[in-house]
Amino acid sequence: MFQAPSVFQRAPLPPATRESEPRHEQTLTATAPRPAAGPRARDAAAPAPAAAKKRDPYFDNVKYLAIVLVAVAHAWEPVMDGSRATRALYMIVYTFHMPAFILISGYFSRSFDMTPSKVKRLITSVAVPYVLFETAYSLFKRYADDTPDMAISLIDPFFLTWFLIALFIWRVTTPIWQAIRHPLPVALAIAVLASVSPDIGDDLDLQRVLQFLPFFVLGLLLKPEHFQLVRRREVRLLSLPLFAGALLFAYWIAPRMQLGWLYRANSAQEMDAPWWSGAVMTLAMFGCALALTIGFLAWVPGRARWFTALGAGTICGYLLHGFLIKGAEYAGLFDRYTWLSDPVGLVVVSLTAAVAVTLMCTPLVGRALRWATEPDMKWAFRKDSAGR
Repeated sequence: MFQAPSVFQRAPLPPATRESEPRHEQTLTATAPRPAAGPRARDAAAPAPAAAKKRDPYFDNVKYLAIVLVAVAHAWEPVMDGSRATRALYMIVYTFHMPAFILISGYFSRSFDMTPSKVKRLITSVAVPYVLFETAYSLFKRYADDTPDMAISLIDPFFLTWFLIALFIWRVTTPIWQAIRHPLPVALAIAVLASVSPDIGDDLDLQRVLQFLPFFVLGLLLKPEHFQLVRRREVRLLSLPLFAGALLFAYWIAPRMQLGWLYRANSAQEMDAPWWSGAVMTLAMFGCALALTIGFLAWVPGRARWFTALGAGTICGYLLHGFLIKGAEYAGLFDRYTWLSDPVGLVVVSLTAAVAVTLMCTPLVGRALRWATEPDMKWAFRKDSAGR
């Protein structure tokens, strides 16, 4: 979908080895023989044209369905307080939708090695959109919500922009995780320590960066055969009682559990919980999120569907749907129309969010927003570095 290998971009057929670039299909070129006289010999010596890019529809389907869940869950937040069932559904979706995004992002970051060309793509497709949309959301809140003291700060991400700065940090550290012997246990240990460290603060949303880190590292460790294993019929059947049990448990615990454990934006002490509960909940939430993510991935169709092409535009859906949700909130729609908290209203809210984010993922929107999501910016980089 855009330049840097990312959870949002177009999903090619994943390579079996880490040496190849995950964003592109491997380029197959003929070995050039020694130069010979004559035009035919020169033609024979020329490399074969690059193979056409291939895309695995499965990963486009994963991204589209995940972004729909993100938008719907965000739309539930202002209207779910009066419904225990909606709160339970919200908890289930929030348990796995961002872990699924982050895991896929790690999977497509396996070949990131800080070469100049990849650093350029990282800057233009992650860092620059973060700066632009962090500024846009701050200005939107200042004027639409009549908050004149709303400052534009690139250090304290607002609403959903945290994921972009987190993705930037995770990908920059990719060579470290690929170099150490046991990356996942180390990442889990870091997440646990973050959950009991209230001094980390809000800068760059480091609590979320560190507490969600294990999912990104796990994605780095995955191979194509792991996804084939997840998509087996046995896993699909096992996921049915898994989700049924999760729904019953979420319905029971909904009035008792703080939603902050799902957001991973604060330490245990900041949520007025004993410090040791941070370690327990971090490991427990990792296990629950992983199980539900596997169940979600098992049911994603592997063949092309009507929505498969929309998976290439999830960056636009992710970054734009927040304006719709926040705009409705600033306008007081959820307070004015209390019926939106009723069952019929929840259906209307869900369908509206799903349709809106679907339209935001269309190629037309992607082309119109390309200047912000994948700017060229050749002027900002040295030619020798960009071509290396």
